[in-house]
Amino acid sequence: MEAESQTQLSSWDGYVDWKNRPALTKKHGGLLAASFVLVVEVLENLAYLANASNLVLYLSEYMHFSPSKSANSVTNFMGTAFLLALLGGFLSDAFCTTYFIYLISALIEFLGLVVLTIQARSASLKPPTCDLHAAPSVPCEQVHGTQAAMLFIGLYLVALGVGGIKGSLPPHGAQQFDEATPQGRKQRSTFFNYFVFCLSFGALIAVTFVVWVEDNKGWQWGFGISTFAIFLSIPVFLAGSPFYRNKIPCGSPLTTINKVLIAALLNSCVSRNSTSAIASMASSPSPPIRTGKENGQDSKSKDVESIETPSTSLSFLNRAVSDTPACGALECSVQQVEEVKIVMKILPLFACTIMLNCCLAQLSTFSVQQAATMNTKVGSLKVPPASLPIFPVVFMMILAPVYDHFIIPFARRVTKTEMGISHLQRIGIGLFLSIVAMAIAALVEIKRKSVVTDSGLLDSAKPLPITFFWIAFQYLFLGSADLFVLAGLLEFCFSEAPVSMRSLATSLSWASLAIGYYLSSAIVSIVNSVTGNSKHKPWLSGGNLNHYYLERFYWLMCILSTLNFMHYLFWASKYKYRSVRSSK
Repeated sequence: MEAESQTQLSSWDGYVDWKNRPALTKKHGGLLAASFVLVVEVLENLAYLANASNLVLYLSEYMHFSPSKSANSVTNFMGTAFLLALLGGFLSDAFCTTYFIYLISALIEFLGLVVLTIQARSASLKPPTCDLHAAPSVPCEQVHGTQAAMLFIGLYLVALGVGGIKGSLPPHGAQQFDEATPQGRKQRSTFFNYFVFCLSFGALIAVTFVVWVEDNKGWQWGFGISTFAIFLSIPVFLAGSPFYRNKIPCGSPLTTINKVLIAALLNSCVSRNSTSAIASMASSPSPPIRTGKENGQDSKSKDVESIETPSTSLSFLNRAVSDTPACGALECSVQQVEEVKIVMKILPLFACTIMLNCCLAQLSTFSVQQAATMNTKVGSLKVPPASLPIFPVVFMMILAPVYDHFIIPFARRVTKTEMGISHLQRIGIGLFLSIVAMAIAALVEIKRKSVVTDSGLLDSAKPLPITFFWIAFQYLFLGSADLFVLAGLLEFCFSEAPVSMRSLATSLSWASLAIGYYLSSAIVSIVNSVTGNSKHKPWLSGGNLNHYYLERFYWLMCILSTLNFMHYLFWASKYKYRSVRSSK
């Protein structure tokens, strides 16, 4: 009995190991466990981004899509992958641990990459090759039928796998740290910074070595490398199994959210026709409620446990707590109401990051196509246009450790707070940089178009006499913006969300990317619809980028980003962190 008591005292409440036994404080979790996650992220992002960064050229050159259709297909694919992170996060919170969701998702992505590798290797599974320059009167045959089905089955199996991984891997690494101590919280912050570093490191290999292989040795080799990388990530992840602590799923977070919202609505309707007491004000006597301990939840969590009176913010939700609820199945505790309030407060800030990701979508589409028209030689070396992301990637890899080891410690000493620079301040910096990036992109396109006119190469396939390094400026600013926003949003959502909803909340960071990519496609379609008429050609249509009005599109994105930044400042100024800790 004493031994059992000792084991109980030395275990992490609410956590188990990979064999579903209680996770021990001296054995499970910590930096060692998280390090396996960081290595896996390098391999996982290498596998994904190696193809996503160059996919627009694969679809246009080998599948014979038009430039605008290729761009939209890529943004739809990447958008779907990131949107499915919500599914991965939901399953991690509700049914399975992040450990098992990762393994299942990695296998699904592996199968999708196998399909794409087989198609890229076999000429019979692709449309016939064609050369518009040798025979301009013969149109290229776009992929269709069974070939198109195979292409999209492979792509969206990869998207499903990527979504599950993105929804489970970051929270799996973050939950290895003890948030009850200042050191644990600081280590968790470091983890998110290095998670973005490892994500960038995988991207660096993808947009240099793998893209070079795809352009010079064939796409079957590029897909093959990606397949091997995601396959290798599985045993690396499994090697950390003895050290992981896995959060026990707490049930569907969507059920709690829906129950509180519906109960608040129904109880509000009932209260208009009855005298039932509703706990709608913080000063009102509170009804008997069930504490977190009575609900089987971890009473040691920093969540809103053992709260007897609802807060005054979002007071309409307080109607969900009633002495006589409209329906017995909709009886809610104050803790559940406060958890839903936290999620509701996060959502407007999450929405403000979507516009940034709409801008980031241009890095994989129009920016690559711009670079493809320019001189991509560096000495005797010809750089593939899809390797352009090397500029923001390298900068992110430099900035991430500098930020964590120099900027943050200095800010902590100045502000006397544990965070130094708050999550919302970090996100705001990123959103401002995206405005600058879009303005620079418009100016660079104006210069590129002037070179097109001066050189008389409007309808020529020859490279323009202007170096592709001009495109690097917009990549640098958007890459910096991505670093600030992604790392800030991941940590913000994980640390502020209720424990029972953390994987789903963290997945909002990837969902923002998804919606941004979808929004990019929608904006392109809307712009073409609005600007195209019998007298004028749409801004972004046709097979020749030199005929596009891309600079106008970039100015439009700059204006939209500015309006979005003002919207963000409004919500950020109203947000109150759940706790403010000292730097001790």
